[in-house]
Amino acid sequence: MHELHHPPTPVYWGMTAQELTQDVVQRHASPGRQFWAIAGVLAGLFALGVIGFILLLTQHGVDNRREWGYFATAFAYIFVTAQSAVLVSVALRMAKAHWRRPLARISEMFAAVGLFNFLLLIPLLWVLPPTDGRRSIWFDWPGRSPHLWDTIAMGTLVVLGLAILYFASIPDRAAVRDQAGSEPSTKWRGNVQQWIVLNRGLAVLGGFYFMLLIVVHMLISVDFAMSLIPGWKDSIFPAFHALNGLQSGVALILVTMFILRQTTGLRKYLEVDQFWGLSKLLLAISLLWFYFWWSGFFVYWYGRTPAEQGVLRYIMFETYWVPFFLAFVMCFALPFFILMWNIVRKTTWGPALAGAIVLVGTFFNVLRYYVPAFAVEELSLHSLEHIPTANLPSFIDILVVIGALSGAVLTYMLAARVFPIMSMWELREGQILQRVRKLMKIEVKVLAKPE
Repeated sequence: MHELHHPPTPVYWGMTAQELTQDVVQRHASPGRQFWAIAGVLAGLFALGVIGFILLLTQHGVDNRREWGYFATAFAYIFVTAQSAVLVSVALRMAKAHWRRPLARISEMFAAVGLFNFLLLIPLLWVLPPTDGRRSIWFDWPGRSPHLWDTIAMGTLVVLGLAILYFASIPDRAAVRDQAGSEPSTKWRGNVQQWIVLNRGLAVLGGFYFMLLIVVHMLISVDFAMSLIPGWKDSIFPAFHALNGLQSGVALILVTMFILRQTTGLRKYLEVDQFWGLSKLLLAISLLWFYFWWSGFFVYWYGRTPAEQGVLRYIMFETYWVPFFLAFVMCFALPFFILMWNIVRKTTWGPALAGAIVLVGTFFNVLRYYVPAFAVEELSLHSLEHIPTANLPSFIDILVVIGALSGAVLTYMLAARVFPIMSMWELREGQILQRVRKLMKIEVKVLAKPE
């Protein structure tokens, strides 16, 4: 077999458990000036976003739905990327993937961004019109049903994500206190019973997060996008929305790992093995992106009813053809072309480049749903009688989008000051279970599986 098909050379850190803990705790305690400089810039951009939100609220109020399209896009983009990124750790833990240990906490900390995004949902609930007199999934329920159930579902998802982050970090926060010489916690003693409860609790929380995330994808995509465009009835769209979330979640983890690897001292923990594993997932999901898009598209293309043609012209081929083209190229064509090569997947820059392209493409993909949906004025029609013109971003829209994205990144950085960015107990567990051995001409990692 050609050497390009061999897995990357396994890395063994060569540190004791105590040395590993000291190294991670030291880096957690001293983030450096660069960290605070970047946080300061993000805080400034977030402040500009707050100003843009105030101008949006005072100049247009909550009745002019068209002006809130880009605010909805920012909310949906953070939901699709950051809150779906938590699922990467959950899914890989369920699959018992050993290589995911260094990226577990990186993924779980995006749960803190979910709390920030929940705040963005609140003003959108005031803008979202009631379901009376228009199509929706709520049938004869009260007109404000999506406002209630979307809030409950999103709030529960945020709580579950924060619970995963909190409980998964208990051993590490105890280790930080011990290294700092603080009074040891009487709640965490690290006995066998506590470890069993921790692992089983994370499995249960992860399972519920997995299930609820798909439900929230369905609610958000239908209530804030599909039901606001007359004639758009697509049973595949919620699943496609969730798949795009999984794709962009993997892409976000790849980009975050690459940034941490280049700007911090975590290079020895974030090796090619993690990038190689996620790159294969990203390649598969990029192919599924095309499959799900095509499955929804060809029904409308061959149906050719006036309602179906109006939807295609509006969100794909006329009014918003530029965002659709960029989304198609960046979510499918480019990442597929980059990741199809083994020599590229076995690097750190190749998967990260593909991930960055996917994140940009996902923004345009979300934009072509939510901006058009909020621009439709007459919601009681069965089809688009007149195709609305494109809603181009204003200066206020640009401020709002930049401020929302900056606030999300700033929230993640501040969460990193509370929770160690590396899951020390999972790294130490991995050290116990692995050895590197020579097998003929290559080195392989021998892994014990106590399960």
